[in-house]
Formats: sequence, C-alpha cells, structure tokens
Amino acid sequence: MAGESAVSTVAKPLMRGLLNNAIKRNLIISLTLAGISGIAFQQLVASERKRKYAEFYRTYDAEKEFEEMKAKGLFQSC
Repeated sequence: MAGESAVSTVAKPLMRGLLNNAIKRNLIISLTLAGISGIAFQQLVASERKRKYAEFYRTYDAEKEFEEMKAKGLFQSC
C-alpha cells in the first residue's frame, strides 16, 4: 500500500464570497490606477499646457495682431 500514501488530494477552492473578493480587489486596483493616471496627466500634460498658455499671454500684443490683420485687409470696416 505504499502507492496510496503518495497520492494526495487537492484542497477545495474557496467558493464562499468569491465574487465579492474579486470585486473588492478589482475595485481597489482600478481606483489606484485611475488616481495614478490622473496625477500623471496633471503633471505631464495639464501643467505643461498651463505654462504654455501663461507664456503666450505674457508675450501677446493685441494691438500688434490687430495692425497685422488690418494691413492684410481682413477687416471690412477698417
């Protein structure tokens, strides 16, 4: 009977609460990834865009643009 002692049974899988545990795990993972993605977007895209807008409006001359468009004949009233 030496062959019988070498055979072992596989443990039964935990079925109670399996769906709830999977939902909790996936929810935590998805919220963490969403937070990381939001912070990364803010730092890499939005702050750079904000800096470029600030630089544009710091050096923007509306009168100069108006005179250039007027010289090109884009206005019917001027």
